[in-house]
Amino acid sequence: MESFNTTKDNGKSIAIISYLTIIGWVIALIMHNNNKTELGAFHIRQMLGLILLGLALSVLNMLLDIYILGIIIQLGMIVLWVLGLLSAIQAEKKPIPLIGDKFQEWFAGIG
Repeated sequence: MESFNTTKDNGKSIAIISYLTIIGWVIALIMHNNNKTELGAFHIRQMLGLILLGLALSVLNMLLDIYILGIIIQLGMIVLWVLGLLSAIQAEKKPIPLIGDKFQEWFAGIG
């Protein structure tokens, strides 16, 4: 079992950085490996889920080639990203609506 640092500040920084593009997620993962926190691990898993969901939906949209579907997917992803980022800023472990709990379950080994 991994031991977690209980310093809320460090976890909050890692949580916020994880939402700043894929490069930010990689940086947050590296930072988290040096200073493990529950909050950081939670948001790293949430953003990994968003990244993979976005890629899967983009591929689906490319295959279907429906313009309005692409707009709906993009708006939905932006809303989910903003909700995740706000949760990180508030230093809360609030899962992203609809699928955030599954992200925690699927990626439990990360963090």
